[in-house]
Amino acid sequence: MQDTITFYYSPQTRARSVAMLLDELQAPHELHVLNMKAGENRQPPFLAINPLGKVPTIRHGDAVVTEQLAIHIYLGDLFPQAGLTPAITDPLRGPYLRWMAYFGACFEPALIDAYLKREPAHEAMSPYGTYDQVIEVIRAQLAKGDYLLGDTFTVADVLWGTGIGWTLQFGLIPKLPEFEAYARRVSERPSYKRISEMDAAYAAEHEAALAAASAG
Repeated sequence: MQDTITFYYSPQTRARSVAMLLDELQAPHELHVLNMKAGENRQPPFLAINPLGKVPTIRHGDAVVTEQLAIHIYLGDLFPQAGLTPAITDPLRGPYLRWMAYFGACFEPALIDAYLKREPAHEAMSPYGTYDQVIEVIRAQLAKGDYLLGDTFTVADVLWGTGIGWTLQFGLIPKLPEFEAYARRVSERPSYKRISEMDAAYAAEHEAALAAASAG
């Protein structure tokens, strides 16, 4: 019998993409909700699991997996029957891993530097080149098909679809047609709609709890 997956989650965080992935994979799991507004992620019980106090985090048997990208790759490989992860012998496996890594190694650092108005390292030393280069690389890839790997929806699209949608919402990337169409396609998936409703419900619950604590 497969060990139970415990998923540590808080609304309005990166954990939302893992929640969507678990739904897409139809992966049995126990949801452990942390109220980050109340600081539950900084309490000893969770810090013993993830010393950084970050979500998403999963525990599977004796393995604790942190970091959004690692969790996506781990879960996709754990449930190959869902057909969302190219096998190691599949020609798409290399491009799949490339785009998974590009999200964390290039996309997010470029966004953070641009948002904070920090000058990136010289192009020859910067891990991502320039913000404009990153944006164009992603745009060009999405112009080739409905998803990152063409017509094939994969775990990478759960990660990127939620990420592109979120960064568009907050104006962190330009509203290019390729980005908007891609975010829309991913947001139309039933899993996205279910998780959006769940996320909103927990966010409201946590806000209410914070308000009640402040009033008391």
